[in-house]
Amino acid sequence: MASPVWKGFISFGLVSFPVRLSAAARADPVRFHMLHRKDLSRIKEVFYCAEEDKPVERSEIVKGFESAKGEYVTVDDEELKKIAPPTATSMDILQTVAQGAVDPIFFETSYYVAPDEQAGKAYSLFHAALLATGQDAIAKLAMHNREHIVLIRPDKNGLVLHTLYYPNELHRANRVEASAAKYTSKELELAKSLMAKLKAPFKPDQFKDAYRE
Repeated sequence: MASPVWKGFISFGLVSFPVRLSAAARADPVRFHMLHRKDLSRIKEVFYCAEEDKPVERSEIVKGFESAKGEYVTVDDEELKKIAPPTATSMDILQTVAQGAVDPIFFETSYYVAPDEQAGKAYSLFHAALLATGQDAIAKLAMHNREHIVLIRPDKNGLVLHTLYYPNELHRANRVEASAAKYTSKELELAKSLMAKLKAPFKPDQFKDAYRE
């Protein structure tokens, strides 16, 4: 079993139950190592201090936030833990929306939501309620030093969670509006006929990464 990336509670009204999140997918690209052309030995990454003009050890490195040009405030992991919001350990359901109401362009990363052993009944009840009403749930979740808006949806096996992009993270300026070109009713019927011939159940196993192979 994969290690969970987050553990905490889902709170829904007066009900709260423990869950854990595990990554639902991860890209699997072709990976190359950096090698020395002369002898094909692995190249080691070196952290370098530009001010002192010398390499530094990882133990000498701290996190820093640039507060002004060239000025930094350092922070450590303990400080980040102290300022973590309540959503670091608890997801409060903020609202529900109709299934399919959220444009998939907002979807960032997907996770499986599994119940802890003592949460079986509450988890099943929440899952059944979403299925019966045709709703998805919207909540907030703090993870990886960031607070996410998330969508929780039911599938036949349990709950799936998607972190969502914030509106300012969408590159709307890159979107090109479709031109209002004219077409005939015959051309539309032909296009619809072609789509009908291409219609088939989605079977992801039939698609392969030819570049990787």
